[in-house]
Amino acid sequence: MDVSERDVMTAGAASGRKPRGSSPPLLEVDKLSVEFTRDDLTLLALDRVSLTVEDGEFVCVVGASGCGKTTLLKTIDGLVKPTEGEVRIRGRRANPSEGDMAMVFQQDALLPWRTVLENVRFGLDVRHRRSKESTNRARQVLEVVKLENFENHYPHELSGGMRQRVNLARALVVDPEVLLMDEPFAALDAQTREVMQTELLEIWNRDRKTVVFITHQLDEAVLLADRVIVMGAHPGRIRADVRIEIPRPRDLRTKRDPKFVKYVDLIWTLIEEEVRRSVLDDITKFEHGDDGPVAET
Repeated sequence: MDVSERDVMTAGAASGRKPRGSSPPLLEVDKLSVEFTRDDLTLLALDRVSLTVEDGEFVCVVGASGCGKTTLLKTIDGLVKPTEGEVRIRGRRANPSEGDMAMVFQQDALLPWRTVLENVRFGLDVRHRRSKESTNRARQVLEVVKLENFENHYPHELSGGMRQRVNLARALVVDPEVLLMDEPFAALDAQTREVMQTELLEIWNRDRKTVVFITHQLDEAVLLADRVIVMGAHPGRIRADVRIEIPRPRDLRTKRDPKFVKYVDLIWTLIEEEVRRSVLDDITKFEHGDDGPVAET
């Protein structure tokens, strides 16, 4: 099948709702709105965003800076309270404190006084599940991310890529329903980033954990995702939902596939105008010292 605009569902169809009477999706974001207010100025960061993600799906979210991608992810995780709307897991209200979600942030934020093993076990410790079993679970996940020989090392002894593996392991160890990833490879050099993309695919292929992944890199999104959600800004809305019809398993050779390149080009055409406008807006704000409320990327 050739890549064309037929691969794109518009915002109205982007939520991917199932027929009435079928089982609920794993993750459902229902008419989510978020407002930020400062000094009597109000910014509508998200405007009635609706999205569903099925069990085992890998969904990437892209869009221009300031379109609300990170705000959406933090609201799903319960770190930002929505102005209206709801997040549901398997039809019930989501409860991140009960292990529904785990977040992998852009910065690893590892605890420097803890070893690799202790950092990975941290999520189990705070849930009062510290035991021999939790240590064994942490060791199992370290094997998954290929760091089983570094459990007694400290964060300052690791490379950037290794630290992000620990960051990922710390999220996986609690076995969340949904793994949320906010540009986890953005701080890595280009070569390490590509290695981490393939390793993430290998890890995902083992258990098919449901993933929502934020990125600015369109080729990263197409390589990883079953669907790419394209957001628009001012206010943040879902503009399109692109289903990536490229067979799995995928690796870096996939990026040389002409169909892959067409998907990247298609998504770029959907966001190019807003990306260029956001760059000009950032320059203007810098020149005028504008420090009003700003939506996260």
